[in-house]
Amino acid sequence: MRHRIQHWEQQTLLWFQERLRRAWLTAAMKTATFLGNGGIFWLTACACLLFRQQTRRASLTALLSLVFSALVCNAFLKNLVERARPFDKIPSLQFLIRKPHDFSFPSGHTSSSFAVATVFLAMLPLWVGVAALTIAVLIAFSRMYLGVHYPSDVLCGAVLGVLFGLAALAVMPLLLRISWLPEAVRTWVGA
Repeated sequence: MRHRIQHWEQQTLLWFQERLRRAWLTAAMKTATFLGNGGIFWLTACACLLFRQQTRRASLTALLSLVFSALVCNAFLKNLVERARPFDKIPSLQFLIRKPHDFSFPSGHTSSSFAVATVFLAMLPLWVGVAALTIAVLIAFSRMYLGVHYPSDVLCGAVLGVLFGLAALAVMPLLLRISWLPEAVRTWVGA
């Protein structure tokens, strides 16, 4: 069964390469992946949300979800699973960006994107959440299109990201109730 899944994943990536790749789409996918690099897009979005009292708690919750994603996916799971990148295993696959030096499973770009999108969907106006989810899907797809992740890396990254978002939504109210947290901080956050 595992070999069938691996074969299907390899064929899917080669199909993307042979059937979908176009210059304009490659440029768009490189841009989408760039947005996910180091979570910079999501960190910038969270920083902007800190300026308004009404969005501060959502921003801090999203930042917490990014911490969960970075610790679990990038620092722990990638090193535990040690899955090689597709371009290392599929000789005919052309990767289109600089080679990442870490492991493939799960996709950290996808995990962080879906973590923040989950928080935004829960805490901000619907249009903001839908926009974040759309960007998360584009970032996730770009990772396969560019040949740096298998579909299962991206799927598991998305599932983990949603779980990290939900965990942050559950944990943030508890953090704001900690007795030693200064009242000024609670007021600033709007707790």
